[in-house]
Amino acid sequence: MFAFLKRFKTLQFETPAARAQAGVQSVAQTILGETSSDALLRQLEWTVLRRLDGQLQGDYRTLFRGAGLMLADLREYQAHDDVRHIDWNVTARMQVPYVREHQEDREMTAWFVADLSGSVDFGSRSVSKRTLAIQSVGVLARLLTQHGNRVGALLYTGAGGHANVHIPARSGRRQVLHLLDSMARAESVKQTQETDLGKLLKDVYSVLKRRSTIFVLSDFLSQPGWERALNQLARRHEVVAIRLFDPVEAVLPNDGLLVMQDAETGEQMFVDTHDKAFRQRFAQQALLREQNLRESFAKAGVDCLELQTDEPLDQALIRFTRLRKRRSQVVAGAAAGIFASQ
Repeated sequence: MFAFLKRFKTLQFETPAARAQAGVQSVAQTILGETSSDALLRQLEWTVLRRLDGQLQGDYRTLFRGAGLMLADLREYQAHDDVRHIDWNVTARMQVPYVREHQEDREMTAWFVADLSGSVDFGSRSVSKRTLAIQSVGVLARLLTQHGNRVGALLYTGAGGHANVHIPARSGRRQVLHLLDSMARAESVKQTQETDLGKLLKDVYSVLKRRSTIFVLSDFLSQPGWERALNQLARRHEVVAIRLFDPVEAVLPNDGLLVMQDAETGEQMFVDTHDKAFRQRFAQQALLREQNLRESFAKAGVDCLELQTDEPLDQALIRFTRLRKRRSQVVAGAAAGIFASQ
């Protein structure tokens, strides 16, 4: 039973309070269904994009890497790299082939790989993880397309373990609306086993050949082994993990006897949340999972944007933007030091 609790984040509550919250969510979803994607995007543009524009101040190119003229970083040569990007001076000094990475100065292609399986439908508050995913895609896609970049998406709904919806990369506001509408209409499919995120990431690696920026949106509730696929994907592309998170997934509420159901497999169980020792064990398992996730992202060299259902979206995005800015400044300073010593 304890092993099953490790997958608590895919579970749904069936208590009077939870049923009331579910009613609120149902009403919110109904309103969202009656409201066009255009209205949702206008709301996001007004409440979130204006603040982010002030943070970016026209230098969005420092946040992501691609094909350009300004040096962003140096890294070891990989089998798929273009030999024309090898820095022969650094290679001669280090005795290992190194290639240059440049800041994007013209066009960047970004892909949103969205895990929309059953566990993403969960939300203990008025906002579910799925709603949070849709809003974040709308903001990021609009930020990118307003500078002429192209965005596309690969959506996974839990059927067959592969991406079920493939939206080719295009630019423009209409493309952003198309992404939002496709995500809102993509219904999660009931499965008989957990999500296999590793298989999804392998599909992305085989489909996307050209170097791009890839946003992986998921709660990372998956069968083990996805870390290796993420590492492989990050070697070819610039990958940003967007983790969807609900506070209940870290701290179990003291609500007495609960019936919980796995959102993906349908498995049910009774738990007594009045048991203090039980809640402590749950919190310890949640903390261990947090540590493992951070270690996995660090090993793959992937930045993680954490989005919580109880936190305003703009605050999380601004915090992440500042982090990326500081990191790009450190990298630029290190690269300048290398060239100054040559």
